[in-house]
Amino acid sequence: MKKDATRAVQRGAQHRKSVARTELGHWDAAQRTADPRKLLAKATRGRVAALIPLKNERMAASAFAFFRGAAPIMAFDLSLAPHTPIICQLCGDAHVQNLGAYEGDDGRLIFDINDFDETIRGPFEWDIKRMTTSILLAGDDAGVHKTGCHGAADIFLASYCSLMEQLARLPVLEAARFQVHRLHAVSSISEILRKAERSTPLHTREHLTEETARGRVFRNLPPVLHRVKGERKRVVLASLRRYRESLQPERQHFLARYKPLDVAFKVVGTGSVGMRDYVVYMEGNGADDPLFLQIKEETSSVYSPYLSANVIKTPNHGQRVVNGHRAMQLQSDPMLGYTRFEGRDYLVRQLNDHKATLDVTHLDEAGLQQYAEVCGELLARGHARSGDPGLIQGYIGKGRRFREAMLEFAHAYATQSRDDWEKFRAGLA
Repeated sequence: MKKDATRAVQRGAQHRKSVARTELGHWDAAQRTADPRKLLAKATRGRVAALIPLKNERMAASAFAFFRGAAPIMAFDLSLAPHTPIICQLCGDAHVQNLGAYEGDDGRLIFDINDFDETIRGPFEWDIKRMTTSILLAGDDAGVHKTGCHGAADIFLASYCSLMEQLARLPVLEAARFQVHRLHAVSSISEILRKAERSTPLHTREHLTEETARGRVFRNLPPVLHRVKGERKRVVLASLRRYRESLQPERQHFLARYKPLDVAFKVVGTGSVGMRDYVVYMEGNGADDPLFLQIKEETSSVYSPYLSANVIKTPNHGQRVVNGHRAMQLQSDPMLGYTRFEGRDYLVRQLNDHKATLDVTHLDEAGLQQYAEVCGELLARGHARSGDPGLIQGYIGKGRRFREAMLEFAHAYATQSRDDWEKFRAGLA
């Protein structure tokens, strides 16, 4: 190991003196000084009110679904517990459903973390705590035995720690370009990649649009998709000018060759329900060259009240999300950008160019454990790209103490999440 890398590892180990690894495993609900229901209500202020019942319905479906939509609660809870000063870019909403396939710059299919709505710079272990908890809850939803869920969570942690140790020894650019080669060997991820191959813009066109006397337009598919017309359509299309300026020059040229034809409002996800989300249908080199752009509202990260010292000020929350993508992903959507209109910030990306995700609640024990191993490697690479892998590795160490602390926290917090979910459901009755 090079001298500078060795020093980073030593500095990381020194941080154990101020925050012992065992301290990270503690969770006590008595620490809470805020009502979780009020935290959720605060996070939905400014959203489309008519969609809040749908958001609640989706969150009530299972403990894992609730967890996915309850990032505002967990952000508050994490801020109460001891945490390290070792900072990197956080995904922010690190859970097993927020990984997927998409097409990179070079046309190859990429599998990586793909949701950065809550991204921010913060303590590296916050992502790990959220991902580990999600494995336990998703596995439980899938019917995997408790010991199998625990095993998958431990495999995730071992994978993260092992790769971080490796990345800490590599040259900076080599670590940033590190390829996870096991993807095609994991059956569930091979399935996602095969699905992504079929998920083309032409396939999306047939599903979401229809031919009319005036040309192709979006279908009305309530409650998840409806056409936008008149002044609202004009405002959305006008925002593409500002979006174009956020792209790299050659991509500005590509975008200019596409003509926007129609706009729709789309309901997506669980935690994002109620946020304004538009889709623009465009055609380039003829009718068989469609492009779908998603214009997705972004507000401040749910972590920002607790990490103000680490917040890198950006004039646009869409830009914050773009920066998170580029910091953590090996390759990002080539059309990734941002815009702003009517006082709101938006992320812009392709809606569905060879994109696909996996419903992890359909995995068996072996599949969950294989998938968890890849999750560990991808999160470690993202943290190493945006932080100092030597610092992280030095703090983690080579034994099981850090892993045991993460498992202790995840089991306690999974129990807490189930309790919060039950109370949430009771409140809806």
